Amino acid sequence: MTGRVVSLVPSVTESLLAWGVVPVACTRFCEQPSILAVGGTKNPEIADIVGLAPDLVVVNDEENRREDADALAAAGLAVHSCSPRSVADVAPALEALAAAVGVDAVVEPADEPLAPLGLSAFIPIWRRPWMTFAADTYGSSLLESIGVRNAFGDSEERYPTVELADVLDRGTDVVLAPTEPYAFKPFHLDAFRPVAPVVEVDGQDLFWWGVRTPAARRRLHTAIAAALA
Repeated sequence: MTGRVVSLVPSVTESLLAWGVVPVACTRFCEQPSILAVGGTKNPEIADIVGLAPDLVVVNDEENRREDADALAAAGLAVHSCSPRSVADVAPALEALAAAVGVDAVVEPADEPLAPLGLSAFIPIWRRPWMTFAADTYGSSLLESIGVRNAFGDSEERYPTVELADVLDRGTDVVLAPTEPYAFKPFHLDAFRPVAPVVEVDGQDLFWWGVRTPAARRRLHTAIAAALA
């Protein structure tokens, strides 16, 4: 097993801990108060990480900046990048991660058949401006796997800026408001209600890929179906 690992990806930290690998450091967004925090995902403390002399630093091109990964590599550290874009990418990414840290991990498949929900959804992820995501993203793939079509899946931008009037034009059945990366308040949810029924969903289940993916699919499917029953 690789001795000293720094994880700069919250979902990777979760997966490593599930395998019994405790990172020597992680980000403050990893929600692990017992583990040393070395900054955020977008502003890690490079000097502190180098000072820890880790055997491996794990990064993700969605969460982390290339210049930080390059700086770590330039400092002589081994850097492992894992950036799945779909549910199908998760198992290979986990297997590669397990190999990189030297553990034998059983990777649960994430293709359990679930009754398609048959919905079109708008999924806001930010405000001022309103933002969402396109098809080439893990969150969109996860929703597609349970029968929820991303209303902005055809966007040429991966994270497009939108107006709520644009959402109305797309015949959206439901607004899925995740708990992260933006913590929407009740008055934000009220702004969505003229567009479509609003269902709050667990942002970690929607966006954190890894060991949680199989159960996250089931939880999201159950939550959305129950809210719209």
